[in-house]
Amino acid sequence: MNNLTILSSLAGGALIGLSAALLLFTHKHTAGISGIAAGILPPWRAGTAGWRWWFLAGLLASAPLYRLSGAGIPLELDASPGILAIAGLLVGYGTRLGGGCTSGHGVCGIARLSVRSIVATLTFMLVAGITVFIVRHLI
Repeated sequence: MNNLTILSSLAGGALIGLSAALLLFTHKHTAGISGIAAGILPPWRAGTAGWRWWFLAGLLASAPLYRLSGAGIPLELDASPGILAIAGLLVGYGTRLGGGCTSGHGVCGIARLSVRSIVATLTFMLVAGITVFIVRHLI
């Protein structure tokens, strides 16, 4: 691991924390991506669609903007688009089943010392580790 990776990771983590805190203090909402995205789907939550669209637009724009900055770390995917689509659907299902996602539980919930979020995040990480082991060593 080099210093650029460490600094990029530190800066990214600080920006995630800052955005979560700003959303909490300005709109009194937790920065859980699955909850934010669900709020723009019918039935709409009155008066909340505007900031949700801006939050999601910023989230989607961040990767291309980072790449354009020239500081991007090369990205290589070992999976096909079909596998990635299936993985995305499974993650979406898991967020509904778990009552939130890694950003809501892992970033915001743990910061609030929520036992539910701590247990959920430990479960996410354990299942992710087991999945990576199975995919890389057993399949």
